[in-house]
Amino acid sequence: MTIDALNAAKAYGNQLKLMQGPGNQSSSEETTSSPFMQMLKSAAESVTNVETGNETKQLQSLTGNVELYNLTTSVANAELTLNTVVAIRDRVINAYNDIVKMSI
Repeated sequence: MTIDALNAAKAYGNQLKLMQGPGNQSSSEETTSSPFMQMLKSAAESVTNVETGNETKQLQSLTGNVELYNLTTSVANAELTLNTVVAIRDRVINAYNDIVKMSI
């Protein structure tokens, strides 16, 4: 069984709904405004901004409008961001797997 980060986040959201009980069902907008989901959204936007900046630098390097050290720094920053995202994803998946293995 493969578990990706999106499924783990959905499972977390479903668990929040269950914990609220049948009388307090919230809309999907309220669930996505939870602090955990806001943190995930903020992190995803940050990664997107870094990747967009890196792509812009790469395109500018083709026309000669950027210095080599700026391009190198941008690529290194993008690589660090990708490694961080992969590490966080792995931790989330491991945590989800540990929760699934727990006995009730």
